[in-house]
Parts: sequence; structure tokens; C-alpha cells
Amino acid sequence: MILPVFVRSGADLRIEVASMPGVAQTSVDEMLRDAAAAAEAGVGGMILFGIPDQKDATGSGGWDEYGAVQQAVRALKREFPELAVITDVCMCEYTDHGHCGVLNEHGTVDNDATLPLLARVAVSHAAAGADVIAPSDMMDGRIGAIRSALDAAGHTETAILSYAAKYASAYYGPFREAAESAPRSGDRHGYQMDAANAEEALREVALDIGEGADAILVKPAGPYLDVVQRVKSATGYPVGAYQVSGEYAMICAAADRGWLDRERVMMESLVGIRRAGADFIITYFATAAARRLRDGLA
Repeated sequence: MILPVFVRSGADLRIEVASMPGVAQTSVDEMLRDAAAAAEAGVGGMILFGIPDQKDATGSGGWDEYGAVQQAVRALKREFPELAVITDVCMCEYTDHGHCGVLNEHGTVDNDATLPLLARVAVSHAAAGADVIAPSDMMDGRIGAIRSALDAAGHTETAILSYAAKYASAYYGPFREAAESAPRSGDRHGYQMDAANAEEALREVALDIGEGADAILVKPAGPYLDVVQRVKSATGYPVGAYQVSGEYAMICAAADRGWLDRERVMMESLVGIRRAGADFIITYFATAAARRLRDGLA
């Protein structure tokens, strides 16, 4: 299991996310507290999302050597070398318009102009020590661009986890609060996938594998278990699933009202994702679930 975390600059910061109980934006020092708990429970790794102090049209904060993600990577590799460190690569947290790529003069995402910027972010993360780069932007050709840039910079051993099957989902709402990444206008249906289309996922996966992806991610997880199963069966590649913010928030909200047993539903939902074929799961329940497994309570 992989724990998602939201990091920002500063010290002694822990800003709770209202729609995601137990999840917070943290400064790097506070993130290390969460990493310690995760490592002690047996979590396999962490995936980092950054919240910059300032945003601009090109998302330049994404490749800042002293950005929150870069600082967090260095701290994690120093303090918890046993944890796999994965970094999300996307522009939405860093752009002032909130889209996953730069915009052209018509106000729509310019796929090709975005690719070198994504590559620049990826190289910055790898230079800080990230084990895995995880591009989530869904631009066409970004895996090839990132692989070429990493190799040219000498980061040939840095792996790429591609969000190859990322759907334009209504389940992302709480995440956009946590990452401060909601688009100011329009939506992301132009570059994320139609929920009704499973065949497109297989085509996108094949393209990304051909460009050099080392592992594949399906997002969201619960509503797309059929896609997880089909991708795993079709490719044999390492396949992960992201149990997204909306999935987490629904379980927490129902449990808070006494309608569901949080721990049992948490574990049942994760078992279902694993049963569908996921080799690893990104989930906000990672530490709690790993602790139950460690203690023999699952």
C-alpha cells in the first residue's frame, strides 16, 4: 500500500482537509511524523503532492529545486530509506488556472507545449532522489518525453508509474480541496477518459508501455475494478489502483454516521481492489490498514 501526502513549505504546519477526515496538508517536518507512523505500520511507500506558495500560468513551481516536494523527497530518503518515494507529476497544483497542462491562446490545454514542462518537473524530482515518477496529467506522449529527459539527465534507474487509465471522475472532489487544484474554468474531460469507455483504457495503457512506462495505474479504483482486471490480464505489467479521495470520504462519512463499520469496510474495499488484480494500492487508509494487517486484525 502507498500513502498519499500533501506537502507545502513552512514548519509545524498541519492543515486539516475538511472533506477527508484524518488527511492534512503538512509541512515537511510534519510529513516526517506521518512517514514514521507509515513505516512503523508496514506501509510500502508514499506518493507526494505539492502545494506551492505561488502559482503561475506555466506551473514553474513544479520544478523549483527548493519546492516542497523536492524538500520532502530529500527528507524521506534521508530519514526513511526503506520507504519507496513516488512523486506525482502534473501541472494542476502549480498553475494559476488549475489545468493539468499549459493553456493556448484559446484557453484550452496545449498538449505538446506541456510535455517539456512535465519532463522538467520529473527531472527535478529524480534529482532530489525520487524512486518513482508518476505522471498524472494524461497528456499524449508524456511518458516518452519524461523517459527521454530522465535518461538524458542520468536518471536511468528512476522508474515511471503512468496514470495510463485516469478517468474524468466525479470522485476527485475532496482531492481538489486537499491539493488546491480545482480548474478555474472548464473541466478535464478533454484529456481525462470517459467513464463509459473501457477500451480506451487498454489503448492508452499500450501506448504508455510502448513509450517506456514501468508500471500502470488505474484511477479511481472501486468503480473501475473491471478496468484493473482487464489491464492486468492484457499486459502482465505491474498494475496499481488509486482508491481516490471520494471513495475514502464516502466510507469515512458513512462510518461517522454509524451507517458502516469503518474498519471492516476499509479492509473489504481494499481486498476487492487486490482481488481485481492490483499489485499495489494508493490509499488514504494505508497506515490504518497496514497496522491492522500487522496486528492480525484483518
